[in-house]
Amino acid sequence: MRLIIPMAGKGKRMRPSTLTTPKPLFPIADKSIVEWLVYEVFKSTKQKIEEVAYIIHPDFGKDVETNLLNIASKYNSKGAIYYQEEALGTGHAILCAAASLQGNILIAFADTLFKADFNIDTQKDGIIWTKKVEDPRQYGVVTTDKNKKILAFVEKPETFVSDEAIIGIYFFKDGENLRKELQYLVDNNLKEKGEYQLTNAMESIKNKGKQLYSENVVEWLDCGNKETALYSHQRVLLSNSFTIPKNNIKNSTIIEPCYIGNNVVIENSIIGPYVSIGNNGKVQNSIIANSIVMSDASIEKSNIQNSIIGSHSSVKQTPITLNISDYSQIQ
Repeated sequence: MRLIIPMAGKGKRMRPSTLTTPKPLFPIADKSIVEWLVYEVFKSTKQKIEEVAYIIHPDFGKDVETNLLNIASKYNSKGAIYYQEEALGTGHAILCAAASLQGNILIAFADTLFKADFNIDTQKDGIIWTKKVEDPRQYGVVTTDKNKKILAFVEKPETFVSDEAIIGIYFFKDGENLRKELQYLVDNNLKEKGEYQLTNAMESIKNKGKQLYSENVVEWLDCGNKETALYSHQRVLLSNSFTIPKNNIKNSTIIEPCYIGNNVVIENSIIGPYVSIGNNGKVQNSIIANSIVMSDASIEKSNIQNSIIGSHSSVKQTPITLNISDYSQIQ
């Protein structure tokens, strides 16, 4: 099986945090968003993932590409990089990885965190993972029969037809067939709202007699903006175990759950709950709660809550809620 991860978006709703770091590489505790995605897939599926194929924007740069390839290697899989230069829709993004669309494929968009059982029935033509939502008008949804076979795809329904929202995780038994359907959309310029949509390809696959099914995820977490990222960060800290290093923590209180990276110095401070501090961080005479502090940041004489602090940033004498990008200074 191949894992396809479209992640070429700029993450504009997460700015300023994504001005220097692509959103899928935004850190949540000890892993980036995209690595949490890979981790959950590898942890919960019994099928061997032979390749992880990433679709990125060319502007992401070689350091990002190396990071992504290293993630694949970490989980004993081959990595591949593809490029989407222009945002032309979900279908177009996946087609950019055409060479990897063969055999069994699992597609997971790197926009969210999730927990699910990926013990996939590879005899099914396709599986679309969904989550019940309170307001389905914001999402694409599926309608199903009693056996969870998909009857229809409905994009952002104005009147209620289903509360089973499509969350961006898909299995296809026949990657080559999906590639042909996506290529047909592009070759015939079949766009919806100006873009080539994966949903249209799935509708065509269903109409030609293939049977697609819905399955539910256990949890679906959004990282679309600062507030949802901090909430998702809370859920990750609660559902995973992290060892707090004792070295370099002096006269301080750590209120778990927290994640403390390598070579972090904490003095005369109260940290937590729901705090992550990246590698090489330094905190002195401060109180931090419900915040993400990225690597190499320094915080001194500050009371910070509900904040995201970029890497290499310096915050001094600041009782405030912050959302600052890398290399910032607040004094």
